[in-house]
Amino acid sequence: MRNKAYYQELLLSMVEPLKSRYSEGCAGLSLGAAAAGYGNRIAGMEGFSRVLWGMVSYWAGGGEDESLLKVYQKGLSSGTDPMSPEYWGDLHDKDQRMVEMAAISYGILMVPEKLWEPLGEKEKGQLADWLYQINLYTQADNNWQYFKVITNLALKSVGKKWSREQVKDAMDRYESFYLGNGWYSDGLRPQKDYYTSFGIHFYCLLYAKFMEKEDPETAERFKKRAGVFAKTFIYWFDDEGKALPFGRSLTYRFAQAAFFSACALAGVECFSWGVIKGIIERHMDYWMKQPVFDNGGVLTVGYTYPNLLMSESYNATGSPYWAFKTFVCLALPDDHPFWLAESRELPELEKVRAVEECDMLLCHRKHEVTALTAGQYPVMEHPCAAEKYAKFAYSSVFGFCVSRSCHQLEQAGTDSMLAFDVHGMIYIRRTCEEYSVSENLVYSRWSPVEGIQVETWITPVKNGHKRRHRITSSLNCTAYDCGFSYPNCMEETERKTEQKRAEVSDENGMSRVESSQGQGVVIAALPNLNLIFPNVFIPAVQLDIVPGTTELETLVETEFTDREIVIGGGNCYALRN
Repeated sequence: MRNKAYYQELLLSMVEPLKSRYSEGCAGLSLGAAAAGYGNRIAGMEGFSRVLWGMVSYWAGGGEDESLLKVYQKGLSSGTDPMSPEYWGDLHDKDQRMVEMAAISYGILMVPEKLWEPLGEKEKGQLADWLYQINLYTQADNNWQYFKVITNLALKSVGKKWSREQVKDAMDRYESFYLGNGWYSDGLRPQKDYYTSFGIHFYCLLYAKFMEKEDPETAERFKKRAGVFAKTFIYWFDDEGKALPFGRSLTYRFAQAAFFSACALAGVECFSWGVIKGIIERHMDYWMKQPVFDNGGVLTVGYTYPNLLMSESYNATGSPYWAFKTFVCLALPDDHPFWLAESRELPELEKVRAVEECDMLLCHRKHEVTALTAGQYPVMEHPCAAEKYAKFAYSSVFGFCVSRSCHQLEQAGTDSMLAFDVHGMIYIRRTCEEYSVSENLVYSRWSPVEGIQVETWITPVKNGHKRRHRITSSLNCTAYDCGFSYPNCMEETERKTEQKRAEVSDENGMSRVESSQGQGVVIAALPNLNLIFPNVFIPAVQLDIVPGTTELETLVETEFTDREIVIGGGNCYALRN
């Protein structure tokens, strides 16, 4: 039974290795040498702040850790003192420090007796002045808009200068992002990824908690939307707790379940408390089985293992601690029904569920969720955007690959893609010129490179999906229709290739493609391209494309055993953990 005490101890075990890494003035947390685009000083402030998502919730729920509390009281003072060598600095437009103000403000709202009242009047004034800067500069027009909401609510709660106008402006922006059926886009853009859940909904639920009495109408609207959203977002999780690897910021890992924790905090019983608790429990259990910590106990940048290749330009060494947002349920009292409930399995879900708001056909089977996708592509070209958003399919079991370069097939991360080798460069689907998602079909029209147009129809089948491509080309080139990545267990993995067919398998399962034409091949991807498995093979069918129209039909299938597979057994990696 995963009770409150278990999660309290789990949080403390993650925080313990960090205690020796705070700066002398406690305003920075240095966790490694890798850098983000905003530099090391701000990265240290980010690490300091993100730990608060867990610790504030721990303190609010009755937890005691005086040593770290003193660190944060001192850090809040030195970090906002302009005369301190550890001063966090003045803000500018679209400043990363705005993101980190949210956790500090959450602390002021949730536990003022620990993070505000012990400060002297001078320190309070400096902290308030530093936070107020968020009203003087622009934020990114996406999930960032809430940061000035919670920051102003915190300032207001302690009687300091705040901006009603900035709060209203941000709330209006949030409203403009709403799509219906509980879904928001991450700004007025095509992206509907985890920022809808651990970004927008998460913060709306905090608003509902803190403003329930003062603004009951908005609070109730946010709660109702969260309840509706949960009915389809639950399809992003399989019965073992694994979440769908999709989109950017996947290094935040178990923040994938933060939405359900925020529902509990705000009193939104979107499912029974036992079901909500079960989702979080299985999800956390899955992540705690992965090698996500380094040998010093620090949460790394990566997904199931340390991996800078899949990271974003804004991922510093402290960034992964946004995952602590999932610990907000620790703020609930011991006798809350969430803690008293027995964990339950997922409710019965449809085997195939179309969710047009996120442009996905979500397919469930035992131990796996797969998303068949089209239409999403970020307005900002984040690293590996095509691999994170534009593949044909994403699986909670098999993960997906990012690219290391587009010069060689083995480096291009082409699993679940139709890739074209044109003059020594690999081209794949990025933006879709036209797309649609219906109850049993995903359609897209796209162009990988000038001179080639592709129409793709994807339909789910029992163990995978079928693709039909119509390729219209004015070029001579080579195409590869690629299946799901499969763990490369060296000599333990069997590869079979023949006309129209390729398969990778071992005793734990298989990945296979079978097509209407072409030659089967197996691509040995470079190490560390796949988010889940450090080494993978990719089965594919290779065919020559000549000027004119080429029709291609491909069956993509996977299988895996029902038993749990031990991580690191021999040369192999777990298909399921």
